[in-house]
Amino acid sequence: MSATPFPRHIAALILATLACSFAGNHIAARIAFDHDTGLLMAMLCRSGGTLLVLAALVLWQRDSLRLSRTTWGWQLVLGLLIAVQSFCIYSAVARIPVGLALLVVNLSPILLALLTWALGGAAPSGRAAMIMGLILFGLVLVLDVPARLSGEAQLDARWIEGVLFSLTAAGVFAVALWITEHRLSVMPGRVRSMLTMAVVFSASALAGASGALPGGLGLPNAAAGWVALACLVLLYGTAFSMLFILMPRLDIARNAPVMNMEPVAGMLLGWLVLGQLLGPLQVLGGLIVVGGIVLLAYRR
Repeated sequence: MSATPFPRHIAALILATLACSFAGNHIAARIAFDHDTGLLMAMLCRSGGTLLVLAALVLWQRDSLRLSRTTWGWQLVLGLLIAVQSFCIYSAVARIPVGLALLVVNLSPILLALLTWALGGAAPSGRAAMIMGLILFGLVLVLDVPARLSGEAQLDARWIEGVLFSLTAAGVFAVALWITEHRLSVMPGRVRSMLTMAVVFSASALAGASGALPGGLGLPNAAAGWVALACLVLLYGTAFSMLFILMPRLDIARNAPVMNMEPVAGMLLGWLVLGQLLGPLQVLGGLIVVGGIVLLAYRR
């Protein structure tokens, strides 16, 4: 018997809280990075903590791990993609304002729609294409492109790197979503997520052991960095786990667009905690991006 769904306002409130927790994870990550925490160390702690919780859920529900060879292959690819996405988004957060990075990463629904079309799926409708165009216009405002082209705003290497890392994270996540929907949809969500976190943890550990990223496993150099690292694990692990625990009662099909407030929460928390203040046009562009993504989500 399926669980009774929460009333819609309660489900929306829970999802909004989880979105804020995911945004808070990135704020904590930026603080940890500012205190010399290695990027791979942050990925190890985050994926490791979440893996433990998901493994406990899988054992509790007695989910089967018997998968076909093909499914195992796609699961490995999915895990590696999420590892790359995690690396890219943390790299972006370390270079540019958190809210800006999250807004760019949230282009993944557009990229997913285009990827699905390119691989033989339905083409976006005219109205969907108009919404996508509106989102891209909002992104131009978010990135403060007019001011940067006119020379009013500084265009430095770290800003360019941060934006490119964010765009890469969006593209990689779109591919991961396509694989989840078209190749691994029959798997229980808990099992798929647990195995994904296992691959992310293993890939981070191997990358750290190989020395491919100097300082990647660096530890915080101050108490504030340790607190931020602990908050990163707690916020992400709690939000991710609660999402799966409560998912049967959240009516995700109707309420998932609420999760798109994460970049808005990132902008607000970035201002309150980190002093990362975006300009008025950037805030307007951010609202346009989020609003357009929500419209796309509700249409789907």
